[in-house]
Amino acid sequence: MNIHEYQAKELLEKFGASTTRGKVASTPEEAERIARELGAGEIVVKAQVHAGGRGKGTFANGFKGGVHVVKTPEEAREVAGKMLGQTLVTHQTGAAGRVVRQVLVAQSADIAREIYFAILLDRATAAPLIVASTEGGVEIESVAEKSPEKIMREPIDPLAGLQPFQTRKLAKQLGFRSSELKPASKLFSALYRTFLESDCSMVEVNPLVVTKTGEVLALDAKFNFDDNALYRHPEIAAMRDTTEEDPREVEASKHGLNYIGLDGNIACLVNGAGLAMATMDIIKFYGGSPANFLDVGGGATEEQVTEAFKLLVSDENVKAILVNIFGGIMRCDVIAQGIVNAVKAVKLPVPLVVRLEGTNVKAGKTIIAESGLPVTTADDLADAAQKVVAAAKGKKS
Repeated sequence: MNIHEYQAKELLEKFGASTTRGKVASTPEEAERIARELGAGEIVVKAQVHAGGRGKGTFANGFKGGVHVVKTPEEAREVAGKMLGQTLVTHQTGAAGRVVRQVLVAQSADIAREIYFAILLDRATAAPLIVASTEGGVEIESVAEKSPEKIMREPIDPLAGLQPFQTRKLAKQLGFRSSELKPASKLFSALYRTFLESDCSMVEVNPLVVTKTGEVLALDAKFNFDDNALYRHPEIAAMRDTTEEDPREVEASKHGLNYIGLDGNIACLVNGAGLAMATMDIIKFYGGSPANFLDVGGGATEEQVTEAFKLLVSDENVKAILVNIFGGIMRCDVIAQGIVNAVKAVKLPVPLVVRLEGTNVKAGKTIIAESGLPVTTADDLADAAQKVVAAAKGKKS
């Protein structure tokens, strides 16, 4: 789950991480009021969407940039009026863009220096890892490619946590002056506490800035959370903005389905994440293009299978559907009956190829064969992939 920048700021403040003052606005008038409350000085107005590159983005109305610095509350209202309700297109949103429903109105920092700082889970060590660089405010991937020596890595012992000597070492490596070492160390510790206590999989601050007066601030933060731990954080789960997500993925989550939309035309319904990945790979191998990742899990019910089919046929790009089930915990006869009932309920407008293997597979195949439905069965995964690719192309298999 991702959250907006203004929500990230709220979390940072909760755990004592220094950041700039600001509030979110949904109307131009609200943006003006917040700007007045913040007082004199420059104010930054930032479009709130789940995408990077906002500053270089373009709105559908021709307005340039999703980040603007203004000098008066009236200007804040004017800029907010040009952003709110408009579609912002950046290099991360794709051509469709994202509709801006809120803007962050915050104090502008007088920046002397920018730094990149992130805490993430390192799969190699199964422990938290700090990744930092003196090259903040830019894409870290570009820095890693062109100047890898500027990337610093500091592993964190999951039992001991981030130690004071580590924060001081990092501060020195990142070029903080002696007067800045203490606030930098304090900020690093607060960010780690945020990461740990919020069950994050990543906390990325870009940029972390040093102001001309020596303040050390987390200016812009991005959070990723461990979805499996959200039950412990209802206040964070409440921050979810479904308008920023693929509607198909939102609908899938309501029924306990693991779904990710893709750009192809062959829909997949599979039990097990590994089998789903293999299914997408073999579709690609035989010249097709998967329309989604859909894992119904090891104990899918008939209702879930029906909802899964509804989800698949709602995608106008889908030209064929492949069901690939390996019955281990899940029995093939149960899933077969679910498929038959789902097909009858949904009335599929596209060809359906089914491959079953595992527990009670003969009974499952019998149920499908005797259903009288236009279902193409396959003997193995390769056979299924070839048949569904042919069906998607309008060819008889």
